[in-house]
Amino acid sequence: MRYKPNHSANETGRTRRFRLVNAALFALFAILLCADTARAQGQPLYDAPERIVVKSQVLGEERTVLVRTPAAYARGTERFPVLYMTDGDGHIQHTSGTVSFLARNARMPDMIVVGITNTDRTRDLSPTHVAQAPDNPNARFPTSGGADKFIKFIETELIPLVESKYRTQPYRALAGHSLGGLFAIHTMLTRPELFNSYIAVSPALQWDNFVLIDRAKAFFKARKELNRTLFTSLGNEPGDIGDAFKLFREVLQKQEATGFVWEAAQYEDEDHGSVVLRSHYAGLRKAFDGWQFPRDPNTGAVAGGLKGIEDHYGKLSARLGYTVLAPEALMNQIGYQLLGQGQGDTEGAIAAFKLNVERYPGSANVYDSLGEAYERAGQLELARTNYEKAHALGQQTNDPNVAIYKTNLDRVAAQAKQGGADAKK
Repeated sequence: MRYKPNHSANETGRTRRFRLVNAALFALFAILLCADTARAQGQPLYDAPERIVVKSQVLGEERTVLVRTPAAYARGTERFPVLYMTDGDGHIQHTSGTVSFLARNARMPDMIVVGITNTDRTRDLSPTHVAQAPDNPNARFPTSGGADKFIKFIETELIPLVESKYRTQPYRALAGHSLGGLFAIHTMLTRPELFNSYIAVSPALQWDNFVLIDRAKAFFKARKELNRTLFTSLGNEPGDIGDAFKLFREVLQKQEATGFVWEAAQYEDEDHGSVVLRSHYAGLRKAFDGWQFPRDPNTGAVAGGLKGIEDHYGKLSARLGYTVLAPEALMNQIGYQLLGQGQGDTEGAIAAFKLNVERYPGSANVYDSLGEAYERAGQLELARTNYEKAHALGQQTNDPNVAIYKTNLDRVAAQAKQGGADAKK
């Protein structure tokens, strides 16, 4: 079955027109529009986060983490990259909406989102011990300086738990805000291999007299290569945090590590709190830049055909460090595109739909599309076999298009029956 026009495979110019909307509109698109699209397809936007209690030997306490899986997680065997976030209880909802929105619009893969909740935020996210703020004797931080221990918890306890319990790809991202942004940058400077990409929003780089600025200078002076991505941002935030951000940006501008992709954005119309949602959107776009497959700007058709798709995702796999398969919706579109060319390239369409069946066997629609190609080719028995699979799987998974699968099955069964009757005459 062809995907509806509002699916990611067919949204091109309209999506691009919304690229630079303000934070309020981002929230509406990430949550409301995604929800509308999900309802139109009879699918939830994403599963509600699962709460997991980790008994940490490293931290000497129990820690609750929230884990959001994509809506498609339960319907197949696909593996997903993972986004880890500090301040998880405050950010998992809007970030999950942003991930779903971008994934549905073919700007990034869908992800498992892991939100780490707080017990002692200052302790866990600060890289050094600071007894009190230099400009405010009333601001005391007696437990500060536990970031390295928190990294150890994430590396030796949390990541192994997530990767044993969920179907994950070997791609991890880390996002943090304020002290969490400071923590993200500290993690990149001390354990850069732990995550593939880092999103540091309004990082509190003024901490301990700008200690991470000097550490960043030393880090990049020693690094000749760094195949990682960093997105960092700041709102309209004067004072020490703004000064520290400018100094860090200067460090980034002077570094020469090959393979390192970075962006430092400042949003003058955001403040320290509101900048998070907009930054997560931009940071994820940066991490997965080039994810969207190129299309003909006039027709929206997939450029380069099936070979172009395979080449594109081969290069993307090499850059991201794991095998990236062309999305089901994109392969579905190229199949119908081949069917519609001239007299129709049924052999090419069948090849594209077969690849989709191999890669996404949990989807009823891939069998329905393959059945349609076989029907167009006059191979009615193969068409019926695939329509039967689509209908049966659609019933099992509560697919909203199960009635269409049944209609296609009945039509081809009737054609086959009529053909058999005609052959006996």
